[in-house]
Amino acid sequence: MILVAVADDQPLIRAGLRAMFDQAGDVQLVGEAADGRAAVELARRHRPHVLLMDVRMPVMDGIEATRRIAADPAAAGVRVVVLTTFDVDEYVYGALRAGASGFLLKDAPPEQVFAAVRVVAAGDALIDPAVTRRLIAEFARRPPAAPPRQAPALAQLTGREREVLALVGRGLSNAEVAGRLVISHATAKTHVARILAKLQARDRAQLVVLAYESGLVRPGAS
Repeated sequence: MILVAVADDQPLIRAGLRAMFDQAGDVQLVGEAADGRAAVELARRHRPHVLLMDVRMPVMDGIEATRRIAADPAAAGVRVVVLTTFDVDEYVYGALRAGASGFLLKDAPPEQVFAAVRVVAAGDALIDPAVTRRLIAEFARRPPAAPPRQAPALAQLTGREREVLALVGRGLSNAEVAGRLVISHATAKTHVARILAKLQARDRAQLVVLAYESGLVRPGAS
């Protein structure tokens, strides 16, 4: 059984998700929170596999709540998926950097919500290519003021792995990476797994952040 929790200050959103999860045979809603601080406590108390987190909430916003959950040993194993309408794109990168494992649109149909929860609960990052590319477009439009710094960890990567990381950072799926580099899907997946291990990254979401912050991928580059 996959345990899921919801943090959103809108009762209608929480009620809709509650009704949705009541229909799922393998997903159980274990708690709800109406603000970020309560979301952190919820994560510590129930340790759900997945916590759906809104960004704009009272007391503590979803980005800070995500950061605290990601850094808290008492909430180890809790993976955050950010609920977004994309009306505040500038927050999305902050949430990813704080430790979110992916994004989910608030108006997503039930089957997409269930798929998202199962993907993240299985340990993968939920970064749909279309969502990632919109995130990247926003980041490219508003590049950070400080120049990127090469991460020493990148020295561990082979030339091919750096190529793969750059493509992941641009939002390509494993299948798209395979097509771009003319390698098999299995080989692309293996490269990504090795990159995650070498960089001690939690998931693809962290790889996207690292690719940009290390300067391996430059905002606006094709």
